[in-house]
Order: sequence, then C-alpha cells, then structure tokens
Amino acid sequence: MKHTSDYDNVFKTMKQKHKRLFISVINETFSKHYPLDSVIEVLPSEGYLTEEETPTGEKNIEEQISDFLIKIENDVFLLECQAYDDDSMAIRIAEYAFITARKFSKWSIGEAVIPMPHFSVIYIKRGSRTPEKTRIRFTFPDGQEVLYNADNVILDRFSKEYIIEKKLFPYIPFYIVRYEKELSQERDASQAIADLSYFRDEMIRLFERKELTSEELVDLIGFVNTIITHITDGNRAEERLVSIMGGTVIKTESEKLFSAGEALGEARGEARGEARGETRGLEKGIRSLVETCQEFGLSISETTQKLVSKFELTESVSLAKTQQYWK
Repeated sequence: MKHTSDYDNVFKTMKQKHKRLFISVINETFSKHYPLDSVIEVLPSEGYLTEEETPTGEKNIEEQISDFLIKIENDVFLLECQAYDDDSMAIRIAEYAFITARKFSKWSIGEAVIPMPHFSVIYIKRGSRTPEKTRIRFTFPDGQEVLYNADNVILDRFSKEYIIEKKLFPYIPFYIVRYEKELSQERDASQAIADLSYFRDEMIRLFERKELTSEELVDLIGFVNTIITHITDGNRAEERLVSIMGGTVIKTESEKLFSAGEALGEARGEARGEARGETRGLEKGIRSLVETCQEFGLSISETTQKLVSKFELTESVSLAKTQQYWK
C-alpha cells in the first residue's frame, strides 16, 4: 500500500467540489432533516490563526486547519475525517470547535455567548483503539463540568445497501478500505468485486434518475479508483478492480472524463449532418457514444439500444457498431 495522503485528498476534493453530497451525511450523523436542495455554505477551514507568546516574549502565529466546516441554515457542523486512531483527536476537535465558535460568538459588557458547533469524527478504518465517541470535558475552577461529546462515525459498520438507501455518497469511495488486507496481499477479492459492481450499478441508476449529476457520478468513480490504487499499489488486483468502476484510473478531476460527455454532445451535432451526407460526422458520433457508454459501465446490450435511440439505426447495425468500437 502506498504511503500517501490519498484519503485526505479524496475527502478534501469532495468537500470542495461536491458539498451537496454532504447534506445526507449531516442528516444521518446528527439526526437532521434538511432537504437535499438546502442552501449550504462551506466555511473557511484553513487559515485560522492563533497567537501564542514564546518564552522570549515574542508572538508566535500558528495556523489551525480542520477538515470540514459546513453551515446549513443556522447550524454549523464540523466533520473530521480520520484514517487511523489518534490520541490527539479530542484536543484537536476542541481547538477547531473554539476557533469556529469564536466566529459566531456574541458578547456585551461582562458577558459572552459562545455557540459550539456540532461535531463528529469519521473513521475510515477501525482498529482496536478506535473510540465509539469523542468526548471533551470542560472543567472550571468552581468545580463545574460540562461534557461535550458526539458519536463517532465508523464506516465499516455501514452496509453498501444502507449507504445507497440513505444517499451517503461521500462514504462510497472509502467503502473498499474494509478489504484493504485482502487487496494489498492479493488474496480473494470476490467480495470486493461484488460490492464495487453494486455501487457502480446503483450510481448509474441514480444518475439516470437525476439524483446524481454527471460531475458527481464521474468524480465518485474517480475517487473510488484513487482509493483502489492506493490500497493495491500496482499489484495484480488493481487493473481488474479499477476496470469495474470505470475502465481507467481517474485522478479525482471530473473535467477529464466529463469532457467525454462534452465530446458526445459535439458528436451528436455532427451526426445530425447525416441528412447532408456527412457520414464521417455520423461515424464519429457513434464511436464517441459507444466509448462514453463503456466508460460509464453500460453493457454492450444497453449501448446498442442507445445507438438505436440516438441515431435511428437498426438493432443489427447498432450491435455491429457497438462491437466495432468496444474496447
């Protein structure tokens, strides 16, 4: 397995490009019921500065970085994505929470109200020390104590069916991590293959129902493949697993594959030139559609029907063209 920051990069890219997908995660984690078209705001999670005085009396500026701050209506949520057990996690959450609360605090003479955000830690992996909760206990000089805690999210407890049912799409790329040992050691990958096929089919179904956009679908496929390549690191299982989700490794950028969709639209326009005898444009359009359908995981039969529908070809001709351009 590669020693890289792929897990962090996937989570970071998802939050930057697809914040809508996290509404369901917020609803599930915090028992909320926000509509999936709610207006959400991703708050700055990098660049918070704290000031400390050094032993020499100088001021030392440190930057505090958290994983994900999101605001929906009047609620603020802090999500921390964690791959491994970490003794410092609770104190880090406390630091992030206070930095966040400071932005929304209210004060007057002799009084301050500091609203703490909701928080949860998402554990991609589970080890022997992975905690069920993250607890922060505030103690005061007069003996008062306030316990500020939250249940942790432990991903290997979620079934693939539950993830799809609840639309917990940001969890899909990390699902395969539960098979890390089998895949990294090139052992039996049959269950991982079955689960990947399930997610591929379900994501395509939801895309066709317009519950996932093309950009979201493409990036989710790319995120899954990034995690696969992280775990397998070029072993014999990598190519087979990556081909299930999309055929080629995608580097977490929807633009690279979505350009195929743009090419398809252009090709369709060229295909309309058939009436003017532009058979070259028609052939280019057919080829582009076949390649795009294959990239998105459609079968030969499904692709054939797409050709019948889009280009008004006979089924036999469509099947022949599909087989001609199928890679």
